[in-house]
Amino acid sequence: MAHDPSIIFFTDGLESSELANFAQRIEVLGYEALWVPEFFGREPFSTVSFVLANTERLHVATGIANVYARDAIVAAQARQTLAELSGGRFILGLGVSHPPMAEAHGVPWVAPLPKMRAYLDTILATEVQSPPPAEPAPIWIAAHGPLLLKLARERTQGANTYLMPPAHARMARERLGTGFRLNVVLPTCMCEDEELARRIGRKAIGIYLPLPAYRKAWMQWGFDESDFEDGGSDRLVDSAVAWGNETKIRERMAEYLAAGASQIAISPLNPEGRGPAPHWKLLEALAPAG
Repeated sequence: MAHDPSIIFFTDGLESSELANFAQRIEVLGYEALWVPEFFGREPFSTVSFVLANTERLHVATGIANVYARDAIVAAQARQTLAELSGGRFILGLGVSHPPMAEAHGVPWVAPLPKMRAYLDTILATEVQSPPPAEPAPIWIAAHGPLLLKLARERTQGANTYLMPPAHARMARERLGTGFRLNVVLPTCMCEDEELARRIGRKAIGIYLPLPAYRKAWMQWGFDESDFEDGGSDRLVDSAVAWGNETKIRERMAEYLAAGASQIAISPLNPEGRGPAPHWKLLEALAPAG
């Protein structure tokens, strides 16, 4: 399995021409894929289609598409359509999200395991009446707990994790076994100023601190309620965010790979705070082609 990193980045602040240039530039730098998140900005499958049309080799993933935002038949159609039209460069990343997101879409919340299982079963059973791609697009699901990791092994090609320590990657690899992708999303800040790096890290993880699913997961890996106060403790920030110089960041990435990760998806945090643009110094330093 390739260890060339991918990029996950909120591109909603970029104009269309800037988005095309961004994707083309990370393609030249040798990154394997661009992951397109979903919140309340651009519709992710439309954005993925645009990026695929403006690149030649880059793989593009929904990272992640919320299963409450569209039904599984539509997801099956998008999976086949984008894989066919891109020549096999599309990846379908899915996640069960959290109760507030389901509520925002006016859909009742269902426990994660049965919700994702039913969603995947529908995708896999749907016969899309259009030309098939040479190979079906891979499906990766967001999975932190053992039950969703087991489902990833049974129904998909891999799992994505976020804000978890290397010990979690080791457990996840054991649950998945060999032959499955284990993608670790790692917020990354190339900044040697300890105070600034942690302030940026706290801002990046802040929206996840109130969510029970993340608190439960963190507490299983040695954190406690005190780590969730005042925007997150130093040790929580240091566990969730790779910061420092290039050497220190590469060492953190290597920890996850040694623990069993197939690939790191870099979430670049910009210490220079210059609008919606990514931190190119970071992306160039960590580029496979660099």
